[in-house]
Amino acid sequence: MKICRFITNEKNTVQFGILHDEWIEPVTAQDIYQASEASLRIPTAADKIALSDVTLLPPANPTKIVCIGRNYAEHARELGNAVPTEPLLFLKAPTSLITEGEAILIPPQSQQVEHEGELAVIIKRTAKNIGAEENPLNYVLGYSLLNDVTARDLQRKDVQFTRAKSFDTFCPIGHFIETELDTTALAVTVRVNEKIKQQGNTRDMVFSVAAIIRYISEQMTLLPGDIIATGTPSGVSRLEAGDVCTVEIEGLGTLTNPVS
Repeated sequence: MKICRFITNEKNTVQFGILHDEWIEPVTAQDIYQASEASLRIPTAADKIALSDVTLLPPANPTKIVCIGRNYAEHARELGNAVPTEPLLFLKAPTSLITEGEAILIPPQSQQVEHEGELAVIIKRTAKNIGAEENPLNYVLGYSLLNDVTARDLQRKDVQFTRAKSFDTFCPIGHFIETELDTTALAVTVRVNEKIKQQGNTRDMVFSVAAIIRYISEQMTLLPGDIIATGTPSGVSRLEAGDVCTVEIEGLGTLTNPVS
């Protein structure tokens, strides 16, 4: 099932929906975050909204975007960093979110903006101190594609990540959340102007999706709609105005954004 957020062309009201090929079935936030997939009602013809009549938004409205640094060993090494012994957490501002087709804007403060293609996890229900007997994946609504755009020069200058990661437009995310996906071995590819820059696989993550969720829940409360970016493979490279960057993840399709 593919979950989306959208506004219709007739009114500026944000709605949730189930995304189909050419149409959307509107549902409520309660349906999304509290109901099981099996309990969602069967749409009627009157429920259907043509995809051409809506504008798709980022599929979640998070209180926070929690990112995992250096979660692929080769990426840690390419930046001259040690592989972490426990998940390295940092935050991106929710105002950095954009979605498919929207432009990544190069800020005048940076001379080295880079792409980082990642698997995103979207949280379904409140998670705090997940116990050893619990499966952290039970707290997952679904998954999407994400580009953790980074001002690398500012990251080095500041010696921490907040500013470098949080400029407006620095968090492109796919326009839907896929609720049914096995994330243990997914190919992750990033292309810039159709040239492959990053190639990796989620099986090479230092910390698994489940381990990441459990760890974060021990540090801070995760709320419905919060986003976790699980780290990027090696091969990050500079983005320039006029480029087109595409993140592709097996089972999720592509996320494409121009650069301005």
